[in-house]
Amino acid sequence: MRRRGSASIVANPVLVGAVTTLVVVVAVFLSYNANNGLPFVPTRSVFVEMKNGSELVRGNDVREGGFRVGVVEEMVPAQMENGHVGARLKLKLDRKVGDLPADTTFQIRQRGSLGLKYVEIDRGRSRKTLPDGATVRLSQTRTPVDLDRVYNMFDAKTRRAAGQDLVGYGNAFVGRGNDLHDFIDRAPRLVRVLEPVMRNLSDPRTDLAGFFSSLERTTRTVAPVAKTYARTFKEQADTFAAIDADPASLKATISKNPPTLDVSTRSLRVQTPFLQDSAKFGRDLNAAVQELRPTLPVVNSALEIGTPVQRRSVALNSDLQQALGALRDLATAPTTNAALLGLTDTVATLQPTLRYLGPFVTVCNYWNYFWTLAAEHLSARIGTGSAERAMLNTQGNQANSVGSQGAVLPAAGLQIRDGDPQFMHSPAYPSAITSDGAADCEAGQQGYPNAANKFTEFKNPNYQHVVEDPNHSEGSPSGPTYRRLDDQGKGDGLNPDHVPAGETFSAQPGGSGAKVATP
Repeated sequence: MRRRGSASIVANPVLVGAVTTLVVVVAVFLSYNANNGLPFVPTRSVFVEMKNGSELVRGNDVREGGFRVGVVEEMVPAQMENGHVGARLKLKLDRKVGDLPADTTFQIRQRGSLGLKYVEIDRGRSRKTLPDGATVRLSQTRTPVDLDRVYNMFDAKTRRAAGQDLVGYGNAFVGRGNDLHDFIDRAPRLVRVLEPVMRNLSDPRTDLAGFFSSLERTTRTVAPVAKTYARTFKEQADTFAAIDADPASLKATISKNPPTLDVSTRSLRVQTPFLQDSAKFGRDLNAAVQELRPTLPVVNSALEIGTPVQRRSVALNSDLQQALGALRDLATAPTTNAALLGLTDTVATLQPTLRYLGPFVTVCNYWNYFWTLAAEHLSARIGTGSAERAMLNTQGNQANSVGSQGAVLPAAGLQIRDGDPQFMHSPAYPSAITSDGAADCEAGQQGYPNAANKFTEFKNPNYQHVVEDPNHSEGSPSGPTYRRLDDQGKGDGLNPDHVPAGETFSAQPGGSGAKVATP
């Protein structure tokens, strides 16, 4: 009788093949899903907002302190609180990570030179922790600039130039190991000397940040002329070649730099107050410069108009130079001084006469009246041309008539042979003004005095009609020669009633009692 025994599993080839196939399938499945975490391993999820996904992909590692603690399970675009669109990451973390503080930060880092990325966790110190499924806001995440993006900001020409620079730097160090060794040996002494310099630069009073800000503005200003500026360096190559051709002079120049710097340092101490005042003046001048913006169009217009005038002034200056030369010759001539002295005497002699005669023109206007009526005065036609009409019309048949020759007395209507009697009613020396400058234009005035004759030698009653006294109306001046009245009977001053303001006048010949007219 055979006894049934227990057979081994390896005795059945079919069963061994099936088990092997199952193991391979499970291994392939586990390896395929390894990036998403192993099955049956407890995990927790955290959502992280990033400004930029930075080429992160699903399945990238999540690391803390260099150890893998999770994977990126999902990444989708999402709108942030500031309105910009960024990336929203879903991180699957192992439970062994533990609770994360609420102030934990997340950062995308580069894993290698081939572009692989991972998410780094920087654990915070807050006692409050992030619950499962919590969302970390954008303020707690950082997306650094990748090195490839830094390189991409340079164009192809700049990258080629950078490569040539690296080759040049390499050639510069080739065969200079001893020099490099000497530099490293002397570097500590350089650092000791450099320390006060760096301390001075780091002082807030140095305003190093303001220097770089100003440098940035200067660079932005120079940018439009960058090509022209670069060309100057190329043109300066000749200058540097000339300097390199005479190394002895270059060494002598360098040797003089330290004492020159010492002098400059002492000079700067003296110049500091001036520089401070200059800065204050610049701030005060800023307001005036701002006012130039609205006034520049006016100034430009003035310059545009003035430019042709300035061009013509060159010829004017040439002519003026000749005139000034003639004036110089006149001033240095021996006779000029004598002429000026004579002119001074002439003016001094004429001044009293002019003070007396001036009101005859400025107040009575006799000069214009004379020439206005001169043509009519000499317009009487005769056989040989014209004669003085006044002499023909005023010739009378009486003793001492107006037109008679050799009259010894004024015409007074005596010994009338025929015609109307003639009387002298214009003074031989009439007054133009009174002693206080009021108008008293007696020449040409009409009327006869009714009062008693002031001249006792004229006994004949007919002489009472003679007007001879040059100041017969001192108490009541005759007024201007001609005055036009308006509707209210007021004069409009065609001839002034008084000597014009500022004029020096004298009512008597000889200039006695000269006065200056006031307004």
